[in-house]
Amino acid sequence: SYMKEGMRTSVEGILLVQEHNHPHILLLQIGNTFCKLPGGRLKPGENEIDGLKRKLTSKLGANSPALVPDWQIGECVAIWWRPNFETIMYPYCPPHITKPKECKKLFLVHLSEREYFAVPKNLKLLAVPLFELYDNVQRYGPVISTIPQQLSRFQFKMITN
Repeated sequence: SYMKEGMRTSVEGILLVQEHNHPHILLLQIGNTFCKLPGGRLKPGENEIDGLKRKLTSKLGANSPALVPDWQIGECVAIWWRPNFETIMYPYCPPHITKPKECKKLFLVHLSEREYFAVPKNLKLLAVPLFELYDNVQRYGPVISTIPQQLSRFQFKMITN
């Protein structure tokens, strides 16, 4: 709880894949509508990188240790703040808020050419193109729909076979 542990810190991974010569982001779909990035809440005092690796393994890692990806966590591309106990998050901490309730950090996750993911039965793993995410707040919410802007400073080289 907030009173006991203070501000919640959560981490999420942006896993990029290439489909049809265009970057796609891997999202977990819950039910028919809600999509989220893989990740979750850190334990109190847990390192962000270690926590993200733990969360990615729990969400997408196979039961066999030999098949669990060697998660390569890249740079933090966004930090979002939840000022109060409501669900809305902001890409800044409002100046009048001295004790935000949550800080969410989004990290790039570098994947090797082939990865094996185990997706829980209640979830679907979707590869969503950047152009579908862009400015689509209604479908993906403010955090996911702004990922294309956050990634715009990177130049992606598409691999052709």
